[in-house]
Amino acid sequence: MAKDKYHYLVKDALIEEGWTVTHDPYRMKVDAKWEIDFGAEKLIGAEKNNTKIAVEVKSFTKASFSNEFHEVIGQYFNYLINLEVIDAERILYLAVPLNVWEEGFQLESIQYSIERMKTNIIIYNVESKKIEKWIPYNQK
Repeated sequence: MAKDKYHYLVKDALIEEGWTVTHDPYRMKVDAKWEIDFGAEKLIGAEKNNTKIAVEVKSFTKASFSNEFHEVIGQYFNYLINLEVIDAERILYLAVPLNVWEEGFQLESIQYSIERMKTNIIIYNVESKKIEKWIPYNQK
């Protein structure tokens, strides 16, 4: 699979925040040959309890935001369902650029969709090359 335009930007930003990238790509062992951009882990405090995530990076560079969103949310859904079966402790995140979050993702219909799909979001800034915000599904 081809890597998204900002794949390495998000990967480097995660590493900067203390995450260890464990898979690049994260290959799901299902009958379809699906790959999430990468998997990462971070040790949390003194509890020594690992948090595991999988991150699907999207740039939203296509001409139609609506069409691209439909593709992305379908892909996210398939990954989410399969992770529940093969790696239930890993939390799936969708990484989107800040400008796309501020423009397209604030539409009411989009908010309904990401809520219904239990979408965890990472917002990244293309200019600063940093993660702006983590939005776990349960905090929307």
